[in-house]
Amino acid sequence: MAEYFPADRLFLIAGPCVLESDDLNLRVGETLARLAEKIPGGIIYKASFDKANRSNRGAARGPGLDAGLEALDRVRRATGLPVLTDVHTPDQCAPAASVVDVLHIPAFLCRQTDLLEAAGATGKPVNVKKGQWLQPEGMRGAVQKIRGDSKSNGGGRSRDIAVTERGTFFGYGDLVVDMRSFTRLRDACGAPVIFDATHSVQRPGQGPEGASGGAREFVPVLALSAIAAGAQGLFLETHPDPDRAPSDGPNMLPLSEMESLMGRAVDIWARIHR
Repeated sequence: MAEYFPADRLFLIAGPCVLESDDLNLRVGETLARLAEKIPGGIIYKASFDKANRSNRGAARGPGLDAGLEALDRVRRATGLPVLTDVHTPDQCAPAASVVDVLHIPAFLCRQTDLLEAAGATGKPVNVKKGQWLQPEGMRGAVQKIRGDSKSNGGGRSRDIAVTERGTFFGYGDLVVDMRSFTRLRDACGAPVIFDATHSVQRPGQGPEGASGGAREFVPVLALSAIAAGAQGLFLETHPDPDRAPSDGPNMLPLSEMESLMGRAVDIWARIHR
C-alpha cells in the first residue's frame, strides 16, 4: 500500500483551491508532477469539487461532486499523482473514496462525528485539519473517530491519518501559528503533522466585498519555520495567477514560486533530520 503521509520524509499536498477548467487543473498537476521528483515523500494533488464554506453566498463553489470527481480522475491519469479532495457530508465520503486516493476533512468540520466516522469507514487515508478555535490536544478525538476506536465507534477502518495545523483565530481577522503546535499535535494524536502555510495567512472576511483576504508574502517564512519546528509535511494551495483565482487567491502561492520554496524546504528538512 502506498504511504501517503511518511513520517521520515518531507511530503507535500498541493494544488488549486477549487477545480477549474481541465487546462488549468492539468497545468498545475503537470508542474507538480515534475516537482514531485525532488520531494522525498512525494506530492499529493489537491483540489475541491465544492467550496461549501465560502464567506459570501454568491462566491464560486466549484463543479460539484460528480463533475469534480471526473476532473480529479483525469488529473490522476494524466499526471500519475495521487489526488485528494475535501468532503463535507457523510454521504460524499463513499463516492469520493471510489475515485480519490486521500479524503480531506476541512477545519470547520473537524468535530462532525458522522462525517469523520464515514470518512474512516471508507478505509482511505484521511487528512483532517485542526479547527481554528482548538488547542492541539483537542484533535485527539477527531483522530479517534476516524480510526473508529472511540466510544462512538462507527466502524472506521482508516489507519493512515494525518493532522493539519492551519493557525488559530483570536477574533480579529488574522490567524496566528504557534510553532509548539506541531509537537503537541503529534504527541496528542499519534499521527504525522502537516502545516497548511497558505490558509494560515488567510484573512477571512477581510477582502473586497467581504470575501477572504490574505497575506501570501508570509507563506514562505511560515512554511520554512514549520519544517524547522517539526512539521512532517506541507499543504500549499497554488495557482498560475492567484489574483484571478475564483477563491482564496490572496493567500495562494504563485505556481512559479513552488519549486524555489520546496527546494528550501527540502534543504531545511535534511539539515534538521541529519
